[in-house]
Amino acid sequence: MADAPKSALQGSGQQSPALNYHEFPKPGKLEVRATKPLANGRDLSLAYSPGVADASLAIRDDPRAARRYTSRGNLVGVVSNGSAVLGLGNIGALASKPVMEGKAVLFKKFANIDCFDVELDETDPEKLAEIVCALEPTFGAINLEDIKAPDCFIVEKICRERMNIPVFHDDQHGTAIVVGAAATNALRVAGKRFEDIKVVSTGGGAAGIACLNMLLKLGLKRENVWLCDIEGLVYEGRSEQMTPQKADFAQPSDLRTLGDVIDGADLFLGLSGPGVLTPEMVSRMASRPIIFALANPTPEILPEDARAVAPDAIIATGRSDYPNQVNNVLCFPFIFRGALDAGATTINDQMQIACIEGIAALARATTSAEAAAAYQGEQLTFGADYLIPKPFDPRLMGVVASAVAQAATESGVAERPIEDIAAYKAHLDRSVFKSALLMRPVFEAAASAERRIVFAEGEDERVLRAAQAMLEETTDTPILIGRPDVIESRCARAGLTIRPGTDFELVNPENDPRYRDYWETYHRLMARRGVTPDLARAIMRTNTTAIAAVMVQRDEADSMICGTFGQYLWHLNYIDQVLATGGLRPTGALSLMVLEEGPLFIADTHIHAEPSPEDLAQIATAAARHVRRFGLEPKIAFCSHSQFGNLDTGSGPRMRAALALLDAQGADFCYEGEMHVDSALDPALRARHLPEARFEGAANVLIFANSDAASGVRNILKMKAQGLEVGPILMGMANRAHIVTPSITARGLLNISALAGTPVGHYG
Repeated sequence: MADAPKSALQGSGQQSPALNYHEFPKPGKLEVRATKPLANGRDLSLAYSPGVADASLAIRDDPRAARRYTSRGNLVGVVSNGSAVLGLGNIGALASKPVMEGKAVLFKKFANIDCFDVELDETDPEKLAEIVCALEPTFGAINLEDIKAPDCFIVEKICRERMNIPVFHDDQHGTAIVVGAAATNALRVAGKRFEDIKVVSTGGGAAGIACLNMLLKLGLKRENVWLCDIEGLVYEGRSEQMTPQKADFAQPSDLRTLGDVIDGADLFLGLSGPGVLTPEMVSRMASRPIIFALANPTPEILPEDARAVAPDAIIATGRSDYPNQVNNVLCFPFIFRGALDAGATTINDQMQIACIEGIAALARATTSAEAAAAYQGEQLTFGADYLIPKPFDPRLMGVVASAVAQAATESGVAERPIEDIAAYKAHLDRSVFKSALLMRPVFEAAASAERRIVFAEGEDERVLRAAQAMLEETTDTPILIGRPDVIESRCARAGLTIRPGTDFELVNPENDPRYRDYWETYHRLMARRGVTPDLARAIMRTNTTAIAAVMVQRDEADSMICGTFGQYLWHLNYIDQVLATGGLRPTGALSLMVLEEGPLFIADTHIHAEPSPEDLAQIATAAARHVRRFGLEPKIAFCSHSQFGNLDTGSGPRMRAALALLDAQGADFCYEGEMHVDSALDPALRARHLPEARFEGAANVLIFANSDAASGVRNILKMKAQGLEVGPILMGMANRAHIVTPSITARGLLNISALAGTPVGHYG
């Protein structure tokens, strides 16, 4: 047997990074995990015999029950025979498995859809279709992948006719949908309409034909389509390399080559090979030409070569290193999400067009902060270089899947019609934005008030995005401290529609008419604490945290947010100086960690290095009040190296003294301690040490004896448990100030602004 071909790295005794990725720490990219406990005999009897019989009989009596009792309703089969793998050709079923595993991973990552990859060693299209049809009991939908043309047309047609679940050939329809969205927006940028344009296309394969058919559905006229392939123009009477699908686009013409038909073309659609379109051809296209050069890895023409002769060209490729990558991942996870949730029996034209409209509209909207963070340095503003959204834009799930589900419902193919599309979209958004469900009560409370929130670091792009989101999603008014020209340019660069002076109030530290009032206020507060008038003037010119605090003190804002850069205690110093009056004082910092298992609050992460018993009792009382703002009932555990009185050193006595203070005060919330963290989170373990504990179940608030422990646990949960932090929440300041940390995201700033936007008790 001949040796398998080796890469240069393999030949030198090394393995490529891609091969390392696929092999380690365990081979492949997928595994199967149980979703139910299997820890004892009872679990086994429920999972298998005899309990499994109940589920099987229920499905026998009502096949629709399979969605309730099995994973089928959220399970897609990615099926291929490896006959036309992108960039690799006919490599066979087995060699296609890494590709299909990769597709399955994308389903899970982008739409939380479970997926089995199925590689079939069958080249006869009718037999292949028979096998796929026989898989219907296993899957809720089928994604056909990398099957050569024209076999793919045959397989899909048979499967769609015989199967009562969605069947989608992504190479055809996924590509067509993303091309449709990109073309919709390209024409908008160019000021043209589908009805009026001339399209020249190269490549008569499955994807090319599907793209042309989709453009027809969007308004393109068939007589304006000129299709070319390896033999030249597809014309009436041609016999070489013809298929029925190509024949639908045959032109009655004496022209024969791509060069003959390119004159005046508004849109070039390439799904063929490298170098097919020359700069000379581009120069003969219509003004503001649209060029979709989608061959991979080398497009039909490189963007820089096209722009050399047509600087105003609007260009898309299939590559990630150029703007406007036509990537099917914008489509297939979300069209399947909507189809599965609506119980669609097929994916019809209405659903595909809804998908196009959703993708196109999202690109025209303000770019999400999450997408901007994932693609730092790229200009994500709608226009010639941003026709379609980026794959990591988390809004795709809610926008596209809900549009697809609505189309399935309205077109009558949904077995489980979704009546409340707005609620369904909100559900999808919550599944993407981990904090959304927990923050819902806070946002609802914020909607009942109109508070003015000043951001000390108003020039930070995260703050600008949070301010835009506040104006779109809340009734609060953002006030930004920063230089007008800097904020103006950064809003424009980030593609934000908000502008200073129009959408929000701006405080310019370099030139604000209230400057004298501000420094005099600060000096009056600090005159007997060593601050001279000159120092007060300097601070009010340079210290935006102090400026924000003075604004709140003067009632020109209701709350302030600072801390996107700098050290927490530095910011706290100025808040303490200006706002800690009338019984207010920083009690503690509370971080909400959103984890897969549920929410967990951590305190005190920043304020007290070694809190006293009195501090600990106040931290617990304030934490309980804030936990209830999230619609949760607090269960507070005082965490220590000591376990229910077994040690009289270190934090144990302080924790016990704090409990005694709460007992004396008659606190109206559940608390227990002192205990180890595992006892706090594991009720069974806690019961072994103290059967008569004060509360049942796992604690949802952990209070630590020093800030090192609290901060350490917070950061471990962020980094190792993929916890999402809401906060930290500054307690004890009646919601007049919050200090975030430099790692906060724009979404995190929006969350903290919603917290700041809700009035709380005097000692909140």
